[in-house]
Amino acid sequence: MRILLAEDDDVLADGLTRSLRQAGYATDCVGNGLEADSALAAQDFDLLILDLGLPKLSGLEVLRRLRARKSHLPVLILTAADSIEQRVKGLDLGADDYMAKPFALSELEARVRALTRRGAGGGPTVIRHGPLVYDQVGRSAYLNEQMLDLSARELGLLEVLLQRTGRLVSKEQLVDHLCEWGEEVSNNAIEVYVHRLRKKIESGGVRIATVRGLGYCLEKFPEPVAAAAPPA
Repeated sequence: MRILLAEDDDVLADGLTRSLRQAGYATDCVGNGLEADSALAAQDFDLLILDLGLPKLSGLEVLRRLRARKSHLPVLILTAADSIEQRVKGLDLGADDYMAKPFALSELEARVRALTRRGAGGGPTVIRHGPLVYDQVGRSAYLNEQMLDLSARELGLLEVLLQRTGRLVSKEQLVDHLCEWGEEVSNNAIEVYVHRLRKKIESGGVRIATVRGLGYCLEKFPEPVAAAAPPA
């Protein structure tokens, strides 16, 4: 999952970026509204964390432009504790949630988890795919009830594929969702991550199919066949 953080307070921005990255999110940070608007117009993200008091272009204007482009990107706004009017305006413009400063990092991370699930279609906290179980809150995966030892990048890859089961995901899409600005991640590196993840889950019958030249697809797990009713 990839997050854009728009925050002009360097200390707060650094702390939030570190916290989100430790939680496994690819996180890019900008310090003013013009940079935020440009980034949102040019690239895809899974969540925007938006300070309303940005210089050069206000957070409210960034949000207004985002929604004018018909984007449904989940937005969590950050405001000063006494700025009730701004919070109301932000929600009216299409923000999904807000937090008043100061706030606890644990609460912010919980809001982020909820909003990224909502942005992915409002799916359940736990995703089940045959013998594979992925806990989006705890960010842990289990195969046949045994916890998988996955790196942060492998967990991110698994999450993207699970949220798009049965659909093709290109290497470019994986880079967009998993990597931050400035990361030099080649198509070969994506192939390595997929290979490592595949080795860890295929023993349980969960297959990642490769469509040469196009990308990858987590194959749908066959539904169990219901037993026939005994004759009357």
